[in-house]
Amino acid sequence: MKPDAAKLLDIIAGKLLFEIAPSVQPSYRQSSVGLTGMLLGMVREEFERAAARRVEENRVLRALFSRAAKDVADTELRHRLESAGAGSDASLLVSALDKSNDALRALLIELHAHVEAQDADWARAVDGEIWSELVASTERRRFALAPF
Repeated sequence: MKPDAAKLLDIIAGKLLFEIAPSVQPSYRQSSVGLTGMLLGMVREEFERAAARRVEENRVLRALFSRAAKDVADTELRHRLESAGAGSDASLLVSALDKSNDALRALLIELHAHVEAQDADWARAVDGEIWSELVASTERRRFALAPF
């Protein structure tokens, strides 16, 4: 038997929401059970997309760094952007992907501060790319079940 975590989470969330919550009293306990069921649904959704979302985001950030590096005059920053742009994810473990993503996002913040201090067309273009990616990364994290 191969355990299917997403299916298991769906079953547990459904039981909490549709079988247990309606029969629990008082209403604050009913709300608590219902909220727990909703949270399990969100955990299932995040479990399903966790690695794909992180791989996609890391790929997009690396591509952005590769494009931006050619115009960055700061030698040290340019080398770090080139290095990050040429990198890849060595593991698909979510913890390893998160570690890579944390490092890439820290570099993104540094690049963003750098381009905001520049008065050049290339910097405005990179700034626009950064903002587009920030919006896209927020959308990638959106849950279908709730407005969180």
